[in-house]
Amino acid sequence: MCRHLAYLGPPASLRSVLIDPPHGLYRQSWAPRRQRYGTVNADGFGAGWYAPGDPVPARYRSGLPIWADESFADMARISFSAAVLAAVRSATDGMAHGVAAVAPFTADGWLFSHNGRVDGWPDSMASVAATLPARALLDLDARVDSALLWALVLYRLRAGVPAAAALASVVTAVAAEGVTGRFNFLLTDGTTITATAAGDSLSYRCDDSSVIVASEPTDDAPGWRDLPDQRVLTATPGDVAVSDLTTVSDLTIASELTTEGIRIR
Repeated sequence: MCRHLAYLGPPASLRSVLIDPPHGLYRQSWAPRRQRYGTVNADGFGAGWYAPGDPVPARYRSGLPIWADESFADMARISFSAAVLAAVRSATDGMAHGVAAVAPFTADGWLFSHNGRVDGWPDSMASVAATLPARALLDLDARVDSALLWALVLYRLRAGVPAAAALASVVTAVAAEGVTGRFNFLLTDGTTITATAAGDSLSYRCDDSSVIVASEPTDDAPGWRDLPDQRVLTATPGDVAVSDLTTVSDLTIASELTTEGIRIR
């Protein structure tokens, strides 16, 4: 049910981050090692990255499997960035296909990906979706659970909620409505990676110069750590902070959402 990855560090080619590692995102598209739901991620892929001095990320998405897109492999060889977020997709039955449904989603300089699924989609999300302004619903990239979850996160970010709390509060708000599923989120603005582990695997590796956060380790080198479930992670090169997901949400934002805005206490 998708695999995703984010990288911050010295400028590196997209190929070296996504394709070359022995168990990188490229290989995870057909042979993931820790994926418990689905076996092949062949329903599209996407990559977003930041150029020096430009806060608006570039983005490349395709409805093809990553291994079938020769143009991306060639472009990735000569495209360098210090900040990358990418995903390969395994579409959930009943949800839209095509490029618009593929992560990363983007707005306001952010890149976002969701690894997981919403059970009972779309009916289960009716009450949560009703907390958004109509415009946010009309602007959804696609009729898929990930696009709606991104709209909920973006709504909070635009209200001034910090990234970790924005992700965590979406997970807790959805749970408060009795919605079940898997809600592993990945978010970056090109300087910080924020992620949740909520129902699926997530690992990270950090040293003084770089950090990588991924659904599963991209190689067997030492230094990888698994993020426990129900945690939120905030990472920059040389620094990783891990907190309880519910605590981050409760400390920053009450689950009081209206179509006029978010009331922060």
